[in-house]
Amino acid sequence: MNRFAGLFTAIEQTTKTNSKLEALVQYFQEAPEEDSIWAIAILMGKTFRSGIKTRDLKVWATELAGIPAWLFEESYHVVGDLAEAIALVLPRQAGQFSASLSGTIGILQMLTTQPEEERKEVIVDCWMRMEQTERLVFNKLITGNFRMGISSQLVIRALARYTGADEAQVAHRLMGKWDPRNTSMKSLLLDKGRLAEDFRPYPFFLAYPLDAAPETLGDPAEWQVEEKYDGIRGQIIVRNGTVFVWSRGEELVTDKFPEFATLPGILPDGTVLDGEIIGRKDGNLLPFSMLQTRIGRKKLSPAILNASPLVMICYDLLEWNGADIRSQALIERRLLLMQLLATLPGGTPLLLSPVFDCGDWAEVRAIRARSREHHCEGVMLKRKDSIYERGRKRGNWWKWKVDPFTIDAVLIYAQPGHGRRANLFTDYTFAVWEGEQLVPFAKAYSGLSDKEIEELDRWIKRNTVEKFGPVRSVRPELVFELAFEDINLSARHKSGVAVRFPRILRWRKDKPAAEANHKQDLLHLIKEKNI
Repeated sequence: MNRFAGLFTAIEQTTKTNSKLEALVQYFQEAPEEDSIWAIAILMGKTFRSGIKTRDLKVWATELAGIPAWLFEESYHVVGDLAEAIALVLPRQAGQFSASLSGTIGILQMLTTQPEEERKEVIVDCWMRMEQTERLVFNKLITGNFRMGISSQLVIRALARYTGADEAQVAHRLMGKWDPRNTSMKSLLLDKGRLAEDFRPYPFFLAYPLDAAPETLGDPAEWQVEEKYDGIRGQIIVRNGTVFVWSRGEELVTDKFPEFATLPGILPDGTVLDGEIIGRKDGNLLPFSMLQTRIGRKKLSPAILNASPLVMICYDLLEWNGADIRSQALIERRLLLMQLLATLPGGTPLLLSPVFDCGDWAEVRAIRARSREHHCEGVMLKRKDSIYERGRKRGNWWKWKVDPFTIDAVLIYAQPGHGRRANLFTDYTFAVWEGEQLVPFAKAYSGLSDKEIEELDRWIKRNTVEKFGPVRSVRPELVFELAFEDINLSARHKSGVAVRFPRILRWRKDKPAAEANHKQDLLHLIKEKNI
């Protein structure tokens, strides 16, 4: 445990990528194999739930520290992270903690079946034998909120250097579900047979946002132009007579999409498709809101399946007849994809993503401009000779999204952020007018500069009306221009509307609150969008 806490400290204390990389490699070289496996799982985001309630942790820490509950809550709100707040308030270490990382996780897993008093006794004993950084890491393991300043790509680079394997191979082996309790470093990273596991997806290749005029990309004839669909990015895998559906977030979601259950009898074994899962009915694509409502259901009734049937709009073929073809040019993979889909019977829930033949960038702009009419977010630009890479890379795949919806709204609530912004009010709630009342309709926490956040924080503290725990209501005086990707009617929201991906565009210091937008303006956007 001490070694892993040291890794945590080394990573948190530097912003240099190479230093973080060296710390990771050194850890894998020195740590026992069983610890390394758990470290990989944690660093790749595959944390586990201990079953211990955060409410109990607060009570136990407060009792041990000998402080009143209100003081701990105030401290927690200032620190912004429960694991760190507990580590800071606990009394001085009174022993030595000797368990390894894997041993510590074993202790936590054992506690899931124990009564509360047993859990408390073990947790308190561990706390009192740990130094502060060990306590912090330990608490993060308990809460499952384990974030370190490294990307999964950096972990992959470190493991590639440690094992001498190719980065792409390491990335592929780490995809999908694997259990640290019954996995060895060799079976995870080196055994050739692991790549043949039927369920394993490929790392997704992600497009970069286009941040310049499309003319900078050169001749449009060198680019494949497609619509950017507003659905769930996924891979459909058919191997050995079984279908697996994976989301981009590495979740196995086969059961969520029964439409694809018949594909093993239709697609040849050794097929992996990359595309967008989206609602489609009567030949028309459905808005993402309908898909979002469906995937939130635990049970899919016939009525729900009929209301929002799904298809995958396929735009790439990654595996063909059991062979990995990602290294072939996009234009070659596209040809194979077209040939495959052309052989499928009618009614198969797989569609080919249309490609637009554009003679100039003005035609591409026109396609992008009418994206919302097709429930799309913009266009994708993919270099025709590009291979299928992994992760988000600049150069070969670009996404050019439509301009967002915008609205001017009034700030009415604020609460502190987390991490380095735990002492600042950075999470905001905004409202629009409905008659003489302000109705909350969106929350946003990004878009302002550090200087603006500090200025706004000072204003919030001077203009607080009421406090509700960490939340403060403020005088309804400040106006901000918000941007969002989509807007729909919603019975679940007080305003009657729901917006997607709201963020702050600018602080409208030139505008009084009385001139902010009204709810009717939001309804007009919905009507305009659906024309």
